[in-house]
Amino acid sequence: MYEPENRINLEPIATKVKAIREEISKYIVGQEQMISLLLVALLADGHVLIEGVPGVAKTITARLLAKCINVDFNRIQFTPDLLPSDIIGTSIYNTQKSAFTFNKGPLFSNIVLADEINRAPAKTQAALFEAMEEHQITADGMTYPLKSPFMVLATQNPIDLEGTYRLPEAQIDRFLFKIIVNYPSLDQEIQIITQHHQRKGNIKIEQVNSIIDSQELNNLRSLVNDIYIDEKLIQYIAKIVEGTRNNPNLFLGASPRASLSILQASKAFAAINGRDFVIPDDILFLCPHIFIHRIILSPEKEIEGIENMDYIKEIIQKVEIPR
Repeated sequence: MYEPENRINLEPIATKVKAIREEISKYIVGQEQMISLLLVALLADGHVLIEGVPGVAKTITARLLAKCINVDFNRIQFTPDLLPSDIIGTSIYNTQKSAFTFNKGPLFSNIVLADEINRAPAKTQAALFEAMEEHQITADGMTYPLKSPFMVLATQNPIDLEGTYRLPEAQIDRFLFKIIVNYPSLDQEIQIITQHHQRKGNIKIEQVNSIIDSQELNNLRSLVNDIYIDEKLIQYIAKIVEGTRNNPNLFLGASPRASLSILQASKAFAAINGRDFVIPDDILFLCPHIFIHRIILSPEKEIEGIENMDYIKEIIQKVEIPR
C-alpha cells in the first residue's frame, strides 16, 4: 500500500504530547496504554470511559490530564440521588428582574470528569446525551452552546455493582474509547510505593504544569484532520465494522459512529507516532478499545462466559489487511 512522505509538520503535536506524558509520569507509574489512548481521544475530540477496580489511578490520571490543559475543569461525583438539574443547571427566579435566570451547572466546562458515572440513574445519565454528541445543552426551551474543547472523562467500577445502573447503549456509543485499567506489575507496584513514600503521601494537583491551552489544542486537532488515509484503509474499516453486524454470536454490532471513531482515532494515533498517514497497525491497535463497549454478545454466549474481546479479535482477524 502506498505510504506518502510526510507533508504535515507534526512537530507541534510531538512536542506537546511528549511534555504531557512527562508531566503525568511524575505522578503516575505505568499505565502507558491508558495515557496514550487518552491523548488520542483528546486530539480526536472524543469522550472516554475508563473502567477498573478502585485504586488503579483512574480518577487521578483523568485529573492530571485535565490539569495539563489550561482550560476549565469540573469533577462531578455521580450518585444515585443526582438529578439532571444538578449537572446541567437550573432556572432561579430573580425577584429584582422579575424573571428567571439560568444558573449553569458543572457540565458547562471544557473537561468534565464524571466519576463513577454508573452510580447515577438513567435520567441523569441521559442529561449527558446532547452535551456529548452536539456540544450543547438545552434547558427550559433555551439552547446553550458549550465551549470548545469539550470532553467527558467518565470512570466506572465493574466490581462493586450495588447501587449502580447500566449505562444506556445510546450513551455508551458516544464514548470514543472504553479503557480497561488493570493492576500494575510487581516492579510498578514497588515504584508506586517508593514514590508515595518520597512524596510523603502528597500529590498536589495544583502544582501540575499546564502544557497546552484551548487554542493550541484546536490547532493540533486541525493538523489531525489533515492526516492522510488511503481509500483501501477506509474500506478496511468498513469491512471490520460490518463483521461485527454479521456475526451470529453477537446480539448487537458496532454502529456507523464506531466507523467514524476508528477513522478519527487512527488519524490521531498516527500523528502521535510521527506519521501524517494512517497504516493498518493503527486500526488494529485501536479497534478493540472502540468495539469493547459497543458490541453485545448473544445471551447464549454470555452464559458460556465468553468475553467480548475474544470475538473482537476473531472478527478483526477474518478481514484481510490491505497491502
